Amino acid sequence: MTGIGGKPRGGAGMGLLRGFGAPVNRYRFRSLWTVRAEADDVFDVVTDPGTYPLWWPDIHGVGRIDDDTAEVVCRSVLPYALTFRMHRAEQDVSRGRMLIGMTGDLEGFCRSTVVAARRTVTLEITQDVIVNKTLLRALAPVARPVFRANHAAMMWRGQRGLRRFLRR
Repeated sequence: MTGIGGKPRGGAGMGLLRGFGAPVNRYRFRSLWTVRAEADDVFDVVTDPGTYPLWWPDIHGVGRIDDDTAEVVCRSVLPYALTFRMHRAEQDVSRGRMLIGMTGDLEGFCRSTVVAARRTVTLEITQDVIVNKTLLRALAPVARPVFRANHAAMMWRGQRGLRRFLRR
């Protein structure tokens, strides 16, 4: 199977995506954030992971690897952290789109689209990931609803933080 940019994509459980069903440690999320700001300002902030710890309380660290890659450490309500690399696969300012490949504790992609309306901007965030962290893989069959709620809390705090950050 190939990932973003035609690169091989593997990791535990990825082969099941072609088979009879998705593995229990695969998650798909879609979030819509509404922000009162200029679309260009929203795009600039969300395409710069170095700013994430400034406005997103669940992002505990971002280390730049190169111009297109950063390592991120995040932790929400539950007592575990996820460490993964984000690699920019696409960034199109004119269309307000960004596509990020992810490897590490999370493997898959995150696609974000900024859509301007009259007074607000909607940021649509779509994620499709496999969780590779051993403990979370083992707990997924019983803890999946808790993990999804943890993600929802993280995204809610991210939206709230972005709104405050852009008001400054």
